[in-house]
Amino acid sequence: MNPLVAELTSSAIRDLLALTTAPGMLSLAGGLPAAEAFPVAEIAATTARLLADRPSSVLQYGPTEGDPTLRDWVARYEGGRCGRPIVAERVLITSGSQQALDLIARTLCRPGDVIVVEEPGYLGALQALRAAGARLEPVPVDAEGLDVDQLAARLAAGLRPVAVYTVTTFQNPSGVTLGPTRRRLLAELAERYAFVVIEDDPYAELGFRSAVGPAAEPGARPPVRTFTDTGVTLGSFSKTISPGLRVGWAVLPEVLVAPVTRLKQAADLHSGALGQAVIAELVSDDAWWRAHLERVRAVYAGRAVALAGALAERFGDRLQLNTAHGGMFLWGRFTDGTVPARLLPVALAEGVAFVPGAEFYTGPPDPHTLRLSYATNPPEALQRAADRLARAHATLTCTAGDGRARRSVER
Repeated sequence: MNPLVAELTSSAIRDLLALTTAPGMLSLAGGLPAAEAFPVAEIAATTARLLADRPSSVLQYGPTEGDPTLRDWVARYEGGRCGRPIVAERVLITSGSQQALDLIARTLCRPGDVIVVEEPGYLGALQALRAAGARLEPVPVDAEGLDVDQLAARLAAGLRPVAVYTVTTFQNPSGVTLGPTRRRLLAELAERYAFVVIEDDPYAELGFRSAVGPAAEPGARPPVRTFTDTGVTLGSFSKTISPGLRVGWAVLPEVLVAPVTRLKQAADLHSGALGQAVIAELVSDDAWWRAHLERVRAVYAGRAVALAGALAERFGDRLQLNTAHGGMFLWGRFTDGTVPARLLPVALAEGVAFVPGAEFYTGPPDPHTLRLSYATNPPEALQRAADRLARAHATLTCTAGDGRARRSVER
């Protein structure tokens, strides 16, 4: 067996998902989109129309690079985001952005090559990069995203990565967004030190326009690729339309187009033609697409408010939470010494799941952190989840207190 495969560990989130299928379990663990936001009727109608009108194309093998109509749409969309034209030939349609990351990592990386990652960082990316043989070097995230100044200092001291991986907008797990000045500086560092910025941007369209934060137009957050010709941008319809359709994309620098495409051809020949065609039809209706995004944003904004408010009522200043301006996650830190890894089994017994923050660290973790997803459940269920988490916390605190008391008596 390939030793890189043998060394891979299962994602804690995937392991938790197996537990969250239990009847009555409320999961704040996985970043599963709201089923209520799926455009079921539109997908069904579009699928039926495609099967009636052109079954021989949507049920047949397709080009490795992807559906031409969808590639054209992505090129226009990404060109609009960065303010300069993107040719469709630089767009590769993939089976979700996770496949795009895997292909790019395997193209760029030889065993032992350094890739800089965020700390804390997205678990799926850490797995994919390790599978490619990368040696991961963490750089911390703060309130403005990846600490690019610290990265610059480490580069000046001799760090030489082949790539820097970053979730720039509403980061998973912390929810923070890389500031515009840092985006430009990161691009400048990539040019100076000859590394590729792999910008994962699946939450770009999920900025809230509500009480949880200021209006967040995508144009206010230009991709890092705006400032460099060597950057990669990953995108996905999983968070905006449906993860089950498995359609994502990569915008590649010219030098990477051919090798990444060949690797995809070897991996799966092409992504599903029917799913690509359905999404191409949907997003080509600009009025529908804009209205749909507004509905999705409203759903998540309401849920973010509900969970943050419920946790604040029950925990007060014992639990610090980021303010969600978009995306799907709250990042929390207990100030009373609670260790979420110890809280989790008690919480599962109460019927609520979350992910301990330590799972998202490459280096020594902050053991008091946790990630909570508000995306999956409606507000009333999030209130119940907060109740259950509070009961679990009280149980753990009481048990720990009894233990300390017994040890004091024994002394």
